[in-house]
Amino acid sequence: MHQLLLLRHAKSAWDDPALSDHARPLNARGRRAAAAMAAAMRGLGLRPGLVLVSSSRRTLQTLETLGTLEGPPRVDPMDDLYLAPWTRLLEVLREVPEAVGSVLLIAHNPGLHDLALSLAGDGGRDGAGVPESLAAAYPTAALAEFALSGPWASLAPGGARLVRFLQPGDLPELTA
Repeated sequence: MHQLLLLRHAKSAWDDPALSDHARPLNARGRRAAAAMAAAMRGLGLRPGLVLVSSSRRTLQTLETLGTLEGPPRVDPMDDLYLAPWTRLLEVLREVPEAVGSVLLIAHNPGLHDLALSLAGDGGRDGAGVPESLAAAYPTAALAEFALSGPWASLAPGGARLVRFLQPGDLPELTA
């Protein structure tokens, strides 16, 4: 059984209009949310063996804010993940070596949300077969955990079981 963790980058800053979208950093709220999600991941015992991360500044800073992941995992920053559609994200996941048991993918919406909906069995955006919270939105710093019974190479729509969907607003340290 394989594990797939889909993490949307944390909240980014829009303060500097001279920066390209790719270069936007996290804002203070984003750093807090990423740190809270990191604590939740550690508490749940989530230990990816491979991290696939978009090359954008906000995704790399989200990964950095997660802190030291146990293992530590191999980290592959990829230009190809920047604003990628869900179909491209799926193609990248199908290329994961079979020996890798757990993957953390840190990327962007709408591709990440569409991928989560597709894997959970929806195949579209009408929300059938997925929790209402996931069907409605995939907020910044949200994490979806999936269990896959088959090989990475055959990952397909409807081919994963959603284990949990955590949003920053679900975490006590951000609601207090």
